[in-house]
Amino acid sequence: MGIETACGLAGKSKATLGRYYSDNDEHADRFMPIDTVAALEKEARYPHVTSALAELLGITLSYDTAKKNSNDKGGINSDVIELSQRFAMLMADYSQSIEDGIFTVNEAKRLLRETVALQHVLIEMKLHLEDESG
Repeated sequence: MGIETACGLAGKSKATLGRYYSDNDEHADRFMPIDTVAALEKEARYPHVTSALAELLGITLSYDTAKKNSNDKGGINSDVIELSQRFAMLMADYSQSIEDGIFTVNEAKRLLRETVALQHVLIEMKLHLEDESG
């Protein structure tokens, strides 16, 4: 996002936004208001500030760029199928990763992404089960 877009979203001038990210000593006591951060992160490709705060607190965030329809009515059967597919993908990635006996950083990242995707399916499944159980 460019500075002009950021100014429009934040309702702040270029000078004000510049002071927020300036590393000059005279601006060291200036912080971006949280509502401004929220407005900018809503339109940004990635929530950098939220992610940094979570990391400082030892919290793991999962940023999911694939948005599902909010009225997804797949239910338990769809969840079980997706769970099976995701688990198979995780096992295939794991098998490929350990094949040469060297576990690289990229392989670990790929397994982590697949594990988080599997976790999403389990959460959706839990929510569907709670809905069905009343």
